[in-house]
Amino acid sequence: MKLNVLGLTDETERVYTALVGQPQCTASELAVTCGLTAATAGRLLSALVRDGLATRTAGRPPRFSGTVPDVAVAALIDEQQHRLDEARSLVHRLMESYREAARITHPEMAVELLTDRDDISSAVSRMTADARREVRAFDRPPYVDRPGVNLDLQIQRQRSGVSHRVIYSQEAVAWPGRMTSDIGPSIRAGEKARVRPELPLKLVISDNQVAIIPFSLAAGGQSAAYLIHQSPMLVALESLFEGEWERAVALADAGPQAGDNGTQPDDDTHCLLELLAAGLTDAAIARSQGWSERTTQRRIHRLMHELGASTRFQASLTAARRGWL
Repeated sequence: MKLNVLGLTDETERVYTALVGQPQCTASELAVTCGLTAATAGRLLSALVRDGLATRTAGRPPRFSGTVPDVAVAALIDEQQHRLDEARSLVHRLMESYREAARITHPEMAVELLTDRDDISSAVSRMTADARREVRAFDRPPYVDRPGVNLDLQIQRQRSGVSHRVIYSQEAVAWPGRMTSDIGPSIRAGEKARVRPELPLKLVISDNQVAIIPFSLAAGGQSAAYLIHQSPMLVALESLFEGEWERAVALADAGPQAGDNGTQPDDDTHCLLELLAAGLTDAAIARSQGWSERTTQRRIHRLMHELGASTRFQASLTAARRGWL
């Protein structure tokens, strides 16, 4: 392995390598081993000591030993990684400045193509963090990040007065554990959620300033996305969202609520009612809750019997009247 990728020169690497195999040597002894002048060896040894790659003992003449290689090299790697992270951050900031300047110089440049997963995740996070009034979204697979990864940030923004309206596809609602670990807490924190059997695309709109949509919904297509600024295209996406919102079914809080008779259905029953109201099939509900289809069907039949309902629609209606939905 060549250590110059970590910032060491060939001479410095040669001296460090010799020092590891020849501990407690003087600068003159090391100079002979490495074929260097005593002055050059002394200068390089001083640099190694300064960088934590060598130690020096007191005495006349001083003697040097190499720092344990795994500790020394790990420190170099960490330092190099820190520099790379800073460089990457600088590139992102410069790209933001470049894009902003391009939009000012060429206002017609309303659409940007993002082709890096990190850029897409950063853009979505920035859009939701910068929103001052409202975030609107179509939520459906596939996902760039794990669903719910930004839940804490969303709840914080909602509590600060930023409205969130989200339309979920049935597939998104059926995502295993999604209702209890993500959607339910979001609704309880103020999110207005609705569900549609299908959604035409994934979409996030921040205020009426900017939107983001994927390049493709095929496998791997989420690694490219369009960032859309104020333009007729953004207006069209806002109209699409509002049209789907009008047709979508409200998805209420799946948390415990008191019924008319003072009883409270358990969390599983709440989730089951929400998924039924959303129109999910038995198979989709089973996947969402981690149940077998037989268990799911048995729970549905038991719930319908408890509610005195002969159809799923009647069950949802009766549950709503009791305050369970």
